[in-house]
Parts: sequence; structure tokens; C-alpha cells
Amino acid sequence: MKRFTRVCTTLAALTLALAACGGDEPTDTTAEETAAPTTTQAPTTTPPEADAATTTAPPETSAGEPITACQVTDTGGIDDKSFNQTAWKGVTDAQAAGYASADSDYVESQTATDYQPNIQAFLDKGCDLIVTVGFLLGGDTQAMAEANPDRNFQIIDFAYDEGLVPNVQGAIFGTTDAAFLAGYLAAGMTETGTIATYGGIQVGCPVTCFMDGFVYGARYYNEVKGTDVKVLGWNPEEETGVFTGDFEDELKGRNVTQSFVDEGADVVLPVAGPVGKGSAALALEQGDLWVIGVDADWFDTLPEYEDVILTSVLKGLDVAVFTAIKEVAEGMFQGGTRLYTIAEDGVGVGALAADVPADLAAEVEEIRGRLKDGSLVATEFKQS
Repeated sequence: MKRFTRVCTTLAALTLALAACGGDEPTDTTAEETAAPTTTQAPTTTPPEADAATTTAPPETSAGEPITACQVTDTGGIDDKSFNQTAWKGVTDAQAAGYASADSDYVESQTATDYQPNIQAFLDKGCDLIVTVGFLLGGDTQAMAEANPDRNFQIIDFAYDEGLVPNVQGAIFGTTDAAFLAGYLAAGMTETGTIATYGGIQVGCPVTCFMDGFVYGARYYNEVKGTDVKVLGWNPEEETGVFTGDFEDELKGRNVTQSFVDEGADVVLPVAGPVGKGSAALALEQGDLWVIGVDADWFDTLPEYEDVILTSVLKGLDVAVFTAIKEVAEGMFQGGTRLYTIAEDGVGVGALAADVPADLAAEVEEIRGRLKDGSLVATEFKQS
């Protein structure tokens, strides 16, 4: 497979959306309980490079008083080239727009036992909004929010039952539709007739909604083209598939991907944060394997792998964080669930590899439009 540089076209800008998650109702995922914390890590003030952008900086600027926004990462770290780093960009965008103050901050969690003390450190600092990143912080965020009902919290990729924690805003994303586009594209690009996906941990829209959409998109391609592209790694009807068990170990990503290659796959979608870099490294070595990024545009965040990146499934993590900061600054913040979907370009796919034929790229764009207007529904390709 001959590789070139990407097509510098993003099929969907990531902006605020208010529709439902990929056509499915958001699920209430409960993170496992963690031990009582004994140590904490002091917040740091040195941000990662801003080139982890998935969107351009919002054009709005604040005429009011900026707030202090503080982010608690999961164990992936602030410079994970993915989830935490993209969420932090929402803070730096808000600083540039005047909604967030210069003393806005983040703290990296080294283990799950750091979550509560890190949140407490920002409560002690007096942060106006505390952003926790990832479903693994769900239990600790709930506990700390319930203990501090007068403080504002946002949690990324997690939703509580309505009214359960009224001072927490959960941001979730309709990745089923976005991954549908990636599945269709992958089915159109495979030379072996086999593509694959795997996850980090088996949870709903943070992980398996990607995998659902990927399978549905390949099924739609088969229906349209009369082909029989197979998808390894996930069965959406049985909810069984391949998972590495974490979001950090790149070697696991490499090994899982090698097993897919051994079964004939030549396109893989890893839904596992930094674990996916193991897939990209293997693809770069082999030269005949495409990898699809998640959360951020991997052409921007992992340019060393640009020769093997087919596209990326994007979430507007930075937009969600920016929006919550703006709402707090303007006195408009509310708890509950905020939903970011393809209907308002809250999710989508990023740049495409230049190897993608123009007619296939046009089909993907046409499908995006149909998903947006509701004339095509991804979940209709779930088999009964």
C-alpha cells in the first residue's frame, strides 16, 4: 500500500450539540470504588503544547470576570496526545477568550487513589469549575460533588441519572455516528476484506459506541456495494469483543493488532487512548496496515505516524470544556447531561489520508450529511 500525506480537509468541525448520543440513550456508567486516598500530587501550571487541537479557538470573547477552571486528569496524563490533552485545550481556549483566568490549572492523577485528593486540592484552591476527565472518575466525582453541593463540576464522557448530582454537568458524545463514517471508509479502503477494532475497557459510549458505529458503517458499505467486508474484534449484538483492560499499555495495543493482522485485517480502530499508539507503531513498521485515531485528529497529535493514519474519529472534548467554562463565567451553568453529536458537528471524522480516492471521500461526506439530517440512522444497522 503506497502511503502519502494526509488530505488537509476536516469533514466535521467540532461545535456544540444538543442531540442524543449516536441515536442511543446515554448510559449510567459507574466507576469502580477506589481506596481511600493517602497521598496527592500538587497541581502543576505548565500546560502541554497547544497543537493537540481538534478545533480552532472559539471566536467569542468575554467582557466579564474570568473564572478559575481546574482539570483533574485520569492516569493517562495531560500530554496523552488524546483525551486529557484535548480537554485541557478547552481550558486554554477559554483563557485566550477571557473566560478562564491565568491561574486555571490541572493536576495529573498517577493512580485511581489520586482522584479524590486531586479534586480536594482544587476545592481548597477555590476553583470555580472542576473538570474531571473520563468515566473512571465517575464515582469519586459524584462523592466530592455531593459533599460540596455549592461547587460546580463537569465530568467528561460520563453521565449520571437525571437529578442525581445536580451540580455536575456530564458531557457525552455521539460517537456511534462518527465511527459509522470511519467504518464505511475502512470498508472502502481494505484490500483484504477484513478490518478490526478493539477497546481499552468495555464501557458504553466512551468505548463501545465507537465500536458499534464502526461495525454499522462497514455493514452499510456491504449493503451499498454488495461486498462482504468482515469486522473483527466486536459483536454489537452480543456485546462481546476484544479489550486490552486498560488505556495505557502500548504493548497490549501492538499485540492485539498483530493478532488481527494474523487474521487478515489491514485497517484497525483502537478505542483505547494511548494504547492505540502501539497499533500505530506496528502499522508504521509493516507499511500495509491503516490505523484510525480516536478523540483528537491523530495527524495533529501523532504526526510521527501520519503515513499510516487513515483518519480519526473526533470528539469535541475541548468544545465541551470551553462551553462549561463560558457558562460558569456567564452565570448560566447547569448540571445534568450535555450531549454533543453529529447533528451539530459535535463529533465527526478528521483529515483523510491522501490515498483515499476522491469518490470514496465524497461518499463519506455525503453520508455525514445524511446522518446529520436524520435520513440515515446508524443504529438501523444493528441486527435483530
